[in-house]
Amino acid sequence: MTAATTPLHYLSLADAAAALAARRISSAELTEAVIARAEAVEPRLRAFLSADPASARAQAQASDARRAAGGGLGPLDGIPIGLKDVIAVRDQPLTAGSRMLEKFVSPYDATVTGRLRDAGAVLYGRHNCDEFAMGSSTENSAFHPTGNPWALDRVPGGSSGGSAAALAAGEALATLGSDTGGSIRQPAALCGVVGLKPTYGRVSRYGLVAYASSLDQIGPFGRTVEDVALVLQAIAGHDERDSTSVGAPAEEFAAALAAPSVPRRLGLPREYFGEGLDPEVAAAVEQAVSHYRELGCEVREVSLPHTAYCLDTYYVLATAEASSNLARYDGIRYGHRCAEPRDLHDLYFRSRAEGFGAEVKRRIILGTYVLSSGYYDAYYLKAQKVRTLVRRDFLRAFAQVDALLTPTSPIPAFQRGEKADPLAMYLCDIYTIGANLAGLPAMSVPCGFTRAGLPVGFQLIGKPLGESELLAIGHAYDRVHQWGRRHPNL
Repeated sequence: MTAATTPLHYLSLADAAAALAARRISSAELTEAVIARAEAVEPRLRAFLSADPASARAQAQASDARRAAGGGLGPLDGIPIGLKDVIAVRDQPLTAGSRMLEKFVSPYDATVTGRLRDAGAVLYGRHNCDEFAMGSSTENSAFHPTGNPWALDRVPGGSSGGSAAALAAGEALATLGSDTGGSIRQPAALCGVVGLKPTYGRVSRYGLVAYASSLDQIGPFGRTVEDVALVLQAIAGHDERDSTSVGAPAEEFAAALAAPSVPRRLGLPREYFGEGLDPEVAAAVEQAVSHYRELGCEVREVSLPHTAYCLDTYYVLATAEASSNLARYDGIRYGHRCAEPRDLHDLYFRSRAEGFGAEVKRRIILGTYVLSSGYYDAYYLKAQKVRTLVRRDFLRAFAQVDALLTPTSPIPAFQRGEKADPLAMYLCDIYTIGANLAGLPAMSVPCGFTRAGLPVGFQLIGKPLGESELLAIGHAYDRVHQWGRRHPNL
């Protein structure tokens, strides 16, 4: 299917941008197609928590007026883009998938939201997610689960499952999610789209509802690697309102894709190809490896010896930070407040008990425990030391190779309710957590389907601030195979 015959709601961002620039379509037409698509599939998919079609139409009309006056703002001008409901959008609901914030309306824009506005994007829709981004299936949302567009009885991954599902289903041309332990990459793999977690600090976290502040990072979903590069180009950059924002110089990420390609060195971590990896996932990833070999890339086995400790380390550090971050939801300043509290203790206790779901409570309790007196050194401090060892493993590997290639998820999309045991759910992120602990850029690229028609993705992990090279490596595969341009039959 060519760009000329592809339905508007399934265009890649790059193709849509070219059509808008050539005046073959208008932003109003493109936005109307996306709204109509959402209205058609949402009763079954349920990727949205809220939407404002009137605002989207007004933004699209403003974009068309700019272009008519010769003042187009660039490739994102007039493109409908959705945001995970943990990213602040002025005058729009900001629930984080939780009853705690069910009635909260954001009074300001996140930095990434403002940068998308500056680029002329049409902001449409707040996407469903696991509550406070805590989950791997979008089943932990307090409002409703989201289906996988390729099989509605299966999960889309999480916690950014709504953003990945909406894109795959044609309800947006690109979306934003957040990634604390794999929450962009894992749903991207399960929904058959591209998802990038940038280097920690590359994209501002100002206006992101915090889960684990030393791990959280906002990043884009797209149908192609090129689409992801275009969105990253708009949202990346230093922000003085985020103390963890890095001062890296601006880069033309999309232009880097067109640079002459040279053979690169790719590392296959032996720890990522062992027990627990689904055979069909392994086969699809191996085919991607074969493609890189055919391109002349050197592929060698490397070792990340502390991989076995990543999951334990993550669930100590992430829950500790969650315990601290979520203490602000006390029923006093904002958020859910219980009815007729007897005293301050009752207000605090019942407001939090009623406002938070089971998984969030589980992580708060675990985090409070590992930070408590007598256990801090045994758990939290030790986990920080292991985190340093994990980062050293990656840096040693990068002395031998330019990027690492791994499966994104050990399994394809699973049935809703299948992972009722929390540990079984946590294991879904076994291949993605390491990049968060080390603060590295990582991207999931679609690489095929199982016999049951479920998408599979492989993961590329790059050097710190190495997004340009990472995108170029991913593009070398994606421009040939273009699995992300295939569409589910909804």
